[in-house]
Formats: sequence, C-alpha cells, structure tokens
Amino acid sequence: MAGRFEATFEVDRPVEAVFDYLADGRNDPQFSPRVLKIERVPDSPTAVGTVFRSSVKDAGMKTAREFRITELQAPTKIRWAEVSKNIVTASEGGYDLEPLGEGRTQVRIHNVLEGHGIGKLLVGLALSAARKDAPAFGARIRAAAEAAIPAR
Repeated sequence: MAGRFEATFEVDRPVEAVFDYLADGRNDPQFSPRVLKIERVPDSPTAVGTVFRSSVKDAGMKTAREFRITELQAPTKIRWAEVSKNIVTASEGGYDLEPLGEGRTQVRIHNVLEGHGIGKLLVGLALSAARKDAPAFGARIRAAAEAAIPAR
C-alpha cells in the first residue's frame, strides 16, 4: 500500500529565494526535527542527480536516508525520490512554488509513502501521522524559511 500526504502554505518571501532555500536540503533540520544530520553529495549547488544523505529519527528508530533530486525547474518545481532501502520510504515527493505577488510565495509539499516488507503493515500508520502533522509541518517550513531569508 502506498499513499500521499501534502500541505499547502504561504511564505512571506519571494519565490526565487524560497526556491533556493528549499532546494538546499541541508536546510531541512531547521524545520524537520526528525532530521539529525544531512549532507549534500556532491557538495556543490543542487542539481538533478544531487543526493542528500541524512540520519533521521522516526518513531524512536534512527535510520539512514538518501534522496535524489529528480527534477529541478527554478523557481517553481523541485522533485525527489528516496533511493535508500527502509521499511517505509518516500518513493516520490516535491515542492511546487507559485509567486503570489508582493514578495509572497505559495508552497505545496507532497510525498508518496510506500511500505516495503513489514513496512507494508506500517505505512498506514506513517501516512496517518504525516497527514495529521502536515499543516504543522507547513507552518514549520514557513517559519524557518522566513527566519532564514532576509525580508526585502
């Protein structure tokens, strides 16, 4: 079983700056407390093929995660796929950004979660938790982006 969750929110910053902030996955710990550490491979500007390797803590378990950037269309689209082998993975995900004028940006984040092995039994719980947290997750991203990106 696979399923999708998403959140849509506004950031009071220009779309180009929000895109740059979100495209650098090393910023994820600023809004995702489950990310313990993260690195970009290669350590150069994010491009299609860039991999973000992280250590995360989910439900009390520490796991290694690897996400590959599959599509990058500045300043409106970022796509990724998890390439690590875990019991529940984000097989696809991304951000869609839309300029709203007056330096504001609408952001939609989405992920498709998939279970593997025993994860097929757990993916429903993971989806339920992700869907429940989606509005708060969007609010954390908004707050972190607005704190990191200088206001104009």
